[in-house]
Amino acid sequence: ISICRDLPNIEVITFSVNGISDLEPLHQCQNLSELYLRRNNIRSLDELFYLKTLPRLRVLWLAENPCCGPDPHRYRMTVLRNLPSLQKLDNQAVTEEELSQALVDGVEITAPPARSSVESGWAESTAPSAAGSTTEPDSELLSCSLEETSKTQEELDMKSVPSDKYSSFSSQETDCSCKKSNNVLNAILLLMKELDAEGLEVIQQTVARRLQAFQKKELQEE
Repeated sequence: ISICRDLPNIEVITFSVNGISDLEPLHQCQNLSELYLRRNNIRSLDELFYLKTLPRLRVLWLAENPCCGPDPHRYRMTVLRNLPSLQKLDNQAVTEEELSQALVDGVEITAPPARSSVESGWAESTAPSAAGSTTEPDSELLSCSLEETSKTQEELDMKSVPSDKYSSFSSQETDCSCKKSNNVLNAILLLMKELDAEGLEVIQQTVARRLQAFQKKELQEE
């Protein structure tokens, strides 16, 4: 996620299922409008402090993080109190009534989280839930990774990755290599949004050379 410090103009970020716990690198992404952070390791709602400075943020998916805690209402109200410009939170539309109620039931976040220890949120009470997320079925991890990658590709008007691309992998191979591959692919696709025509031409030429090399290697193996 530290790469985001060098991407101030990025508009959409998809980092679901990546073990992320620190949102500080996002505070300079002033054009960010959509942020997908589902099922990470964000333990404190104080991390919202870094998102309060993002004027264009309209969509946030934060569900299934330890910071969501045992009280869904308090969690949602706190997020909306600190990010009142959101139009959708955790795939649910934000209403005017919720924004008004958030002023009463939500907690105002005025300082960044303490890194030495988690001082807010529900980190301790939700620790088992956080640990549980690391033992999810490999198929679910694959499904989520492919889903997020396909979403990014659709935004760039690219052909989606076939759902059976990794069907021949064993469970262990799917968990480590497929997830890593899709995370790298997501990062590349997001970075492409920052390139101008000249930069995209360089990418195109590089990809063409790589494809030729792979094709040559396959012919030699045959």
